[in-house]
Amino acid sequence: MSAPRATDEVPAFARNALSRFAGERYTARKQPLTLWGSVFRVYGPNQKLHFFVKQKAFRFKEAITIYRDESMATPLIRIRARHMIDFSAAYDISTPAGEALGVLKREGLRSLWRDRWLIQNNEGAEIGVIEEDHLALARRLMLHLLPQAFYVQLYGQRVAVFRQHLNPFVARFDIDFSLDTEQLLDRRLGIAAAVLLLAIERRRG
Repeated sequence: MSAPRATDEVPAFARNALSRFAGERYTARKQPLTLWGSVFRVYGPNQKLHFFVKQKAFRFKEAITIYRDESMATPLIRIRARHMIDFSAAYDISTPAGEALGVLKREGLRSLWRDRWLIQNNEGAEIGVIEEDHLALARRLMLHLLPQAFYVQLYGQRVAVFRQHLNPFVARFDIDFSLDTEQLLDRRLGIAAAVLLLAIERRRG
């Protein structure tokens, strides 16, 4: 489940797509809700657009596609809920070609006071967790006036941090993979997790 690496054996366009996942730091922003749904942009170094999402409104079953850019001509990652949206929904993360990258499952009851997601491999075994920081309860008491932070652990090691910036108009996460020195986390799964958190948890807050 390590980060993908570009090689000479794959076509140039595929190497270019994989190179977008090679960075350590990104910024994900959610455009204010429109009648047509939500728009997400993920920027890499120098605020260059790396990924784009346009999520349709009023869907009863979550389905999110992460594209290379705003043309939406090149899909890179698909996020699909297994069932109708519920309290403890599980989301399959895959490539457009059908390669399974893992599963993200929200722990509904525990998330009432501290948001928590399980990371599962393709066989359903738990291999990691994404958990809100220790200020979760205070944040709820203060009506979410404190910015969130999510810590990502894989195989018992912290591999990433997602930090929210408070903004009444634009939801934003800074994504930091620099802790993952052993390349344990597939960056495609990491980017999918950040987009999903921005879409689901911020919708609640």
